[in-house]
Amino acid sequence: MKSGRTLVSLAQELERQLHSKKDLIVPSQLVHHSTGDDGQTHIIVNEAGNPVRYGVTPLARRQLADKLKIPHAYFERMREEQPVLLDRNVNTWLQSEDDRRMLRTLGGQVRAVLSDRYRRLDNFDLAESVLPILQQLPDVRFESVELTETRMYLKCITSRLTYEMAPGDVVQAGVVISNSEVGQGTLSVQPLLYRLVCRNGLIAADRSLRKTHVGRSLGTEDEGLQVYQDDTLRADDKAFFLKVRDVVQAAVSEASFRQTAQKLQKTLRIPLVGDPVKTVEVLAQRYTLNDVERSGVLRHLITEGELSGYGLVNAVTHYSQEIDDYDRATEFEALGGKLIELGTAEWKGLAEAI
Repeated sequence: MKSGRTLVSLAQELERQLHSKKDLIVPSQLVHHSTGDDGQTHIIVNEAGNPVRYGVTPLARRQLADKLKIPHAYFERMREEQPVLLDRNVNTWLQSEDDRRMLRTLGGQVRAVLSDRYRRLDNFDLAESVLPILQQLPDVRFESVELTETRMYLKCITSRLTYEMAPGDVVQAGVVISNSEVGQGTLSVQPLLYRLVCRNGLIAADRSLRKTHVGRSLGTEDEGLQVYQDDTLRADDKAFFLKVRDVVQAAVSEASFRQTAQKLQKTLRIPLVGDPVKTVEVLAQRYTLNDVERSGVLRHLITEGELSGYGLVNAVTHYSQEIDDYDRATEFEALGGKLIELGTAEWKGLAEAI
């Protein structure tokens, strides 16, 4: 499992962000787009008669382009080669729309451009609610926590529940909680298997809780801009966060853990009888792995010498530790969970590739 930051570092960054972020619910007509000669884009918002200038992150640019139905590649080409044309396009479409946007800002930058129906479930509130729950799990350890530009992750392991895949090959139970404040995914709680021999993490694809960030439209009672501080919607979140407790406990229950562990164990009985190179090529095509990732998975499969479905699953999850991007590394841990859910015909396509 890829290492992250310490709990102390996570808490400090969440606290910092809490005091430097602000959400705006603003009619499109009150938003103006401006691109500098250096290609940096800004969003200018009329706040109580005063124009306030914000920088724009790459993710927010992509979301703005998507909201205005401007192809992202064309948006970026205009930004780099024809900034005046970009501003004309963006501002024309903004002024022609009568809807509202949620602009999520942090440290003077727009980090997300979202619908006014976007339901905030913020990382600080989530951590404040679930960390005490996680810390009450027996023999718990926080194996990896991280806060990326798009998501927060809390990955915990409990040594109380273990299962032996094969002699000397033991996995432990765990749970992963993840959330995005910027529209890049749901809040989710999923079971986790942790393989001791190589510190691999596998995120189970089933028995998960997912909470979408969609709710009622905000700010419709006023035609002007509205600023939402972080405590405005916190009370609405508390009821949901209470449900997380039950789901966390279920994720690390003996029944849930044993069921997931047995699915993984069954892959030991799937021999890879085809060409391992072709097997990994089929895997890469099916799950959109790039050439570097494909090569990395193949290297682990060959090096570890376990030419079975089990070996392929562990090659995928082991390679995740080498990926620099934490979000992508977590996707590989989740890919391991998808593989143990495959049916006979799907495994046949992988195992017999020639």
